Amino acid sequence: MKKLLPIILLVLGLGGGVGAGLALRPDPVLPVAEDGMEVDGKAYANSQANEDKEEGPPQGREYVELVDQFIIPVVNDNAVASLILITLTLETDAGENERIFQAEPRIRGALLQAMFDHANIGGFDGAFTNSSKLDPLRKMFVEVAQKVYGEEISDVLIVQITRQDVS
Repeated sequence: MKKLLPIILLVLGLGGGVGAGLALRPDPVLPVAEDGMEVDGKAYANSQANEDKEEGPPQGREYVELVDQFIIPVVNDNAVASLILITLTLETDAGENERIFQAEPRIRGALLQAMFDHANIGGFDGAFTNSSKLDPLRKMFVEVAQKVYGEEISDVLIVQITRQDVS
């Protein structure tokens, strides 16, 4: 009986929590159409399903993750103030994987130089993840990668970006 009592209390507590969650669940909010009328729930769900089908990776594209992170020092007053760690992935035409890996040292070198230039103009200072600072960097990545490799690279994705301040 002593061993059974904690199990019974656990089941009762779990059941009570589930029951309270279901009883206190808010009503779903239906979106309002442009004319001010509420949208039918089924019609809205169908439109959302159709929108989801349209999204996704473009057809005939592959993603090539560059093997190592890029490490960029941010220098202020002749001293390293922080380090930026960036992981990039290239969006390419299908079938370009092997050729991209063969050209990776050239691509990495050009992208790294672009990151150094971005750091030197203060691109990684302050709120460096703002779109106003990251958008020019993304565009520069695409331009540099296409200049080095070719139009087969359609986009350069920033998968991870981190700043580590040096004390």
